[in-house]
Amino acid sequence: MSPFSVAVTGKGGTGKTTLAALLVRALIEAGESPVLAVDADPNANLHEALGVEVTKTLGSMREESFKESIPPGMTRTEFMELRFRQAIVEERGFDLVAMGLPEGTGCYCFANDVLQRSIAMLRKEYRFIVIDNEAGMEHISRGTIGIPDLLVIVSDPGARGIRTAARIRDLAKSLGLSSVPQVLVVNRWKGQSSDVVPGAPDIGIVIPEDPAVEAADLAGSPVGSIPPGSPAREAVRRLAQEILRRVKEKGTPAVS
Repeated sequence: MSPFSVAVTGKGGTGKTTLAALLVRALIEAGESPVLAVDADPNANLHEALGVEVTKTLGSMREESFKESIPPGMTRTEFMELRFRQAIVEERGFDLVAMGLPEGTGCYCFANDVLQRSIAMLRKEYRFIVIDNEAGMEHISRGTIGIPDLLVIVSDPGARGIRTAARIRDLAKSLGLSSVPQVLVVNRWKGQSSDVVPGAPDIGIVIPEDPAVEAADLAGSPVGSIPPGSPAREAVRRLAQEILRRVKEKGTPAVS
């Protein structure tokens, strides 16, 4: 059965990675594990937000694939599948794969291709896939992560951030994703949760400014370690419940 995939996007510095990490934790707490967390940002740091260590990335596999010989009796596709599975970080309730930076000279084409193949290969092994994208829409426009079931656009409460979120929404539609539901998440909101964000096209959820998130960031602690019931964690829990509602409406099984 196919998992429900959530692509988290938005401009840089809006808290996409924090949101993705909290969403992974919220889905696990809701009993919807296993979750596949995908760090599709070359400047990978989702593992830090989740509190796990990454020793291999898809980017590092690029150089290794050129240096290593394929074992006898194994095709290159089988070899790459083996190497990819070795790059997966397995944790309780979720697995993580990080794109990372390519080693040496060269573009991201190899890592993009491996990421695309890897997500397609692993789709049936998870209930949910949460993809932390780099700023912009590159992976979505190239089809690297496939067509998500839900696009979560993260913005800060500033006017420029809201305008950028609106442009990303329109760009997604121009890329043929008009049928993909979109949720706008306004992060670090200092007003009341019931306030209307000026200029926002359509708000899915407001995540209030949370001192616990800032403290974890300053201490270098996993964002998942912030206390249950904290404003940000509670808001993302509500987002997870909204996602589960959409899963039920769509008829996409949340269990395998």
